[in-house]
Amino acid sequence: MTTASMSMTSGLGGGLSSSFHGNWSTPLSTHDRAELSRVASLPLGRSSKASRPRPMMKNVNEGKGVFAPLVVLARNIIGKKTFNQLRGKAIALHSQVITEFCKTIGADGKQRQGLIRLAKKNGEKLGFLA
Repeated sequence: MTTASMSMTSGLGGGLSSSFHGNWSTPLSTHDRAELSRVASLPLGRSSKASRPRPMMKNVNEGKGVFAPLVVLARNIIGKKTFNQLRGKAIALHSQVITEFCKTIGADGKQRQGLIRLAKKNGEKLGFLA
């Protein structure tokens, strides 16, 4: 049994007590004051160690697929920012087409979501998301 656990069990009147044997009016020694000021002056927040970079979501089929070389070439020619904007518009348009198709055949929202996920998976396999 440690000293702290012994004092916890043998406290006054069976209640809880601590291993602190001083009182609040006891002045701090110069050593305690120096240690307290050193700790108080330490910067708060993250340590100075370099933080680990966050993992980026990558396409498992990146660089694969029939259309991957064409997609990479287009991205290099028009620039990454413009390419991503264009790709976002194309994906939104395709999702709208899928939604209209689902309305036409009477499919519910769950089936529509499944079709959109299937379209994404097929786009990855074909290389459109390279």
